[in-house]
Parts: sequence; structure tokens; C-alpha cells
Amino acid sequence: MTARAHTPESQDELLEYRLSLRLGPVHARQRLGIEREAEAKVFGKDHDWFHLENLASAPGFIRFCLQAVGLFRRGQNNSRQLTTASNHFQLPNLPAAFEGFRILHLTDLHVDMDEANLQAVIERIAPLDYDLCVLTGDYRCLTRGPIDAALDGMARLREAIHGDAYAVLGNHDSIRMVPALEDMGYRLLMNEHVAVTRGEDRVYLAGVDDAHFYKVHNLHRAGDDIPVGAVSLLLSHTPEIFREAAHAGYDLFLCGHTHGGQICLPGGIPVTLDSDCPRFLGRGYWRQNGMQGYTSPGSGTSVINVRLNCPPEVTLHTLTRGPV
Repeated sequence: MTARAHTPESQDELLEYRLSLRLGPVHARQRLGIEREAEAKVFGKDHDWFHLENLASAPGFIRFCLQAVGLFRRGQNNSRQLTTASNHFQLPNLPAAFEGFRILHLTDLHVDMDEANLQAVIERIAPLDYDLCVLTGDYRCLTRGPIDAALDGMARLREAIHGDAYAVLGNHDSIRMVPALEDMGYRLLMNEHVAVTRGEDRVYLAGVDDAHFYKVHNLHRAGDDIPVGAVSLLLSHTPEIFREAAHAGYDLFLCGHTHGGQICLPGGIPVTLDSDCPRFLGRGYWRQNGMQGYTSPGSGTSVINVRLNCPPEVTLHTLTRGPV
């Protein structure tokens, strides 16, 4: 009796079946279909669909320009010099057991972009003390293609993260990564929520699928069953849905995507944020309609591994009880 060979077609069918069980058939079909269509446009004959990240010559061109003005080496060194940023959220209704609760926030890691940067992230978080880790997307370097190198980097990172790690996907990430990431010990929140408990007290952590490119976020499905009045925190890759989230009643909103601009003018003024949102949401702490938010500039880099006037960071958020 011979074993049946696993063809690419049968592997795709198995993946789609597993994702359908995990996410529901509509979400799985929608995300997979959009990914396949986007990749066909990038690799096929349709040249109408343009994005800087999908232009093969973009990294070389940007590198040439930075080298010409003597900034490439400095920018590359900057991209590997991570800082630990501290942020405090004050919440009037924070349960007593969660006073001083600390959340490690990682985002835009692009782990297969630069080995030195990944190692710097691992070394930066190793000595940190926190109660929970959250990751807000963009684990892969490119927006299409193989996922193996990104998964390898995420596995190494998971070994450095202690305790629970909750994550959402970004526009660089493939839905094909979900089973492997969850096998590593990441809990993906795909328009879902979980209750984080301390004794008899609890707060609610929700997460949505990518709202930037794929537009597959569903705030209703993510939060309808969160009790009214409970403290709730939403993870989103992008800040673009800040208005929807605020009116949905979330207390806190954590996101990334913007890289803080990555290449900024002196004073940290971003040249571009690649995000359909006001500039005040581009980096750091902000408030909107009673909801508090934080947009991390991220730990990694996109397109080219340089940063100018915009240092990479890992972020420690501390929850405290008090007036906003």
C-alpha cells in the first residue's frame, strides 16, 4: 500500500478546510480569495495595481538615494537600535486586580527583513517584566509570496516571549500563517475576543483581522458579547478604524502599521504614514471620543531596513485606575 502524495492542490484544500474550521467558511474564503487575487495581479500581467512594497526596484532605488546623500549606513544602524517606550493608560473603571497590569506591545516586526533587527528585538524584550504580550501585525517582510522565513522568525521570537501572546494579522501577513502561528503558541484574534482574568476580576481583549488592505475586520463579531461596562481593549493592525472602534465602545486601542513614518524629517515629521488616518494618530498616545489609543512606530522596517528620525521601539503599557 503506497502513501498518497500531497500535491499543492491537496495541501491548499487541507489549509482551506482547517481555516474554515478555525475562522468560519466565509472569513476563510474571503481572506484567501483576496490574497490569491492580489498575488495574481503582482506576479501576472496586470500592471495597474501598484504599491511601493510590491515594486521590486523600490528598495534598490531608495538605498541608492540614501547612499548618495550619506544617510544609508546611519539609517541602517538606527533601525537596529531599539528603545523601550513606556505608556500609562488611566481607566476609571479598571478592576482592582488589574492595577499596574503591564502589556508588552510588539508590532510591524517584519522578522524576515533583517536578521540583526530580529536579534535586537529578542535581546530587548528578554529582561522586560510584563503580564501579557500583544502583537499587532506585519510579521512578514513582503506583502506576498513565501511565508516560511517569517514563520521561522516568529518561532524564535515566541521563545523569547514569556506567558500568553495574543496577535492579529496585518496587511503583510498571509492567512496561511494562522495555523503555524497558533501551533507555536500565539493566540490569533480573528474578529474575536477573550477574557483576561485575575482572580474574580476580568478585562476583555478583542482583535480584528486586517482593516487596511484586506478590509476583513468585523468589530461586531469581535465585541458583541463583551459585557456592557467592562474594560475592553482592541487590537488592530492599523489606526484607520479608530472612529468605528471608539463608537463601538472600546476603552483602549492598540495598533501599528504606520512605522511612525520610518523615514522622517528632523523633528520626527513623517514623509508619509501609508495610512488613511489623521497625522495625530501616526505615532504614540492619542484620544478620540472617549477612547484612548496608542500607535506604535514598530520594531522592524518595511521596504528597506533604515530609519531616520524615527527610532524603533517595543512598548510597555501600564494600566492604572484613575481619571482619564
